[in-house]
Amino acid sequence: MERPDDAAAAFRWTVRVYYEDTDAAGVVYYANYLKYFERCRTEWLRSLGFEQREMASRQRRQFVVADLSVRYHRPARLDDSLTIDAVLAEQARTYVVFGQRACRDGELLASARVKVACVDIERRSPARLPAELLERLAPMPLPSHA
Repeated sequence: MERPDDAAAAFRWTVRVYYEDTDAAGVVYYANYLKYFERCRTEWLRSLGFEQREMASRQRRQFVVADLSVRYHRPARLDDSLTIDAVLAEQARTYVVFGQRACRDGELLASARVKVACVDIERRSPARLPAELLERLAPMPLPSHA
């Protein structure tokens, strides 16, 4: 796991493909990419000093996937070492959107756009992103939409 010094760069996390991740043909089962992407986002938050369990208990907020699109480019296989990355693509008061990729030795295997909303646990309704998180996100430039 690493957090690049360049805030514009993607957060990267490495995962090994295990037997349990694959189907009968030895190819990573499509839904497991969602798990890899989730773990990468969780480690990204952790690198910023946020533990989701703590946020839920102290601030009564949690993150939920509100929208997701995935494109599968090439298969990953048993024992592959994958680099999963996440980059902040959009930010609003109550959600963030990530661009994510799974690569093997620089080869793109899967890509996703994931909208993650912040919700109030009791009300089950949108909530503002925690102020501390917004402070840490502020230096991270968002892609320009030219």
